This record gives sequence, structure tokens and C-alpha cells, in this order.
Amino acid sequence: MVLAIAAISAKSVALAGFGLDSLIGIGASTVVVWELSGTGEERQRRALKLIGVGFAALAVYVLVQSTWVLATGYHPHHSPLGIGWTAITAAVMFALAAGKARTGAALDNPVLKTEGRVTLIDTLLAAAVLLGLVLNATVGWWWADPAAGYVLVYYALREVREIFSAEH
Repeated sequence: MVLAIAAISAKSVALAGFGLDSLIGIGASTVVVWELSGTGEERQRRALKLIGVGFAALAVYVLVQSTWVLATGYHPHHSPLGIGWTAITAAVMFALAAGKARTGAALDNPVLKTEGRVTLIDTLLAAAVLLGLVLNATVGWWWADPAAGYVLVYYALREVREIFSAEH
């Protein structure tokens, strides 16, 4: 909710994309809980595909929006709320990613391992979005916001490729 308010008020593609990515992260966590409540390879494959589809949708949305912002020369506003929230989010997510990775490795569970990678990617994305927001606010580099969006696209597509090409 905080990211939605910050994204709308600043008209920031990077914040909107990061907010959507956060929703995908929540969805992925829900999928992991669902997958852990049952057994079987088919259930794991289905869980991974659900996560992959979410990332594919994110990549398409942010790619279109970032390209539109750059093509039109739209300048997003500064967002102190977005900067603060994203900085806190990055710190918390780094700790969560480490815990999920350890647990996934200990259980040898591919879905939980993937969820740990998703959270680590979310941490890196938060850092990229934070950098874009700070550069826009401090030195007026308006293009840093959509550029941070392209970082989101890159990592989302990388995760999609990993999920759909991996043998699970």
C-alpha cells in the first residue's frame, strides 16, 4: 500500500514495478506454503510455473512502462516516501532471502530454494530502484527511474528463463 501511494504520487515506473514485484513475492510465498502442504513433483512443477508466470507478467508491464517514459521524456517526481520505504524493504528482504536459502537447502526443496532466489532478486531490485529514486531526487537524473525499471525487467526475465528451463 505504501509503495502504491509513493508510486502514484511520484508517477514512478520503478516504484510501480517494485510494488508489483512485491505482490508477486507475496504470491510466490503463498505458492510455497501451498506446495509445502502437499507432496509430489507435479505439485512442485505447478508451483514453479505459477511463480514464473508472475515474473513474466511483471517483465512485460515494466518493459512497456519504462519504454513509454523514456520515449515521451516524462519526468517522474521525487519520492521521499518511496526512498525511505524502499531502503527499509531492501534491508529486511536481504535477511529473509538468507533464511529462505538456508531452509530450502536444508530441506532440499526446489520450490523453497527458488523462493529464496526470488527474495534475493527482490533485494537487488529494491537496491536498483532505490538508486534510481535517489539519482532522480538528488541530481535530477529523471531517466534513472525508468532505467531502474529495466533492471527489474532483466531480473524478472532471468528468473522466468531459470524456472521454465530447469529440470525439476
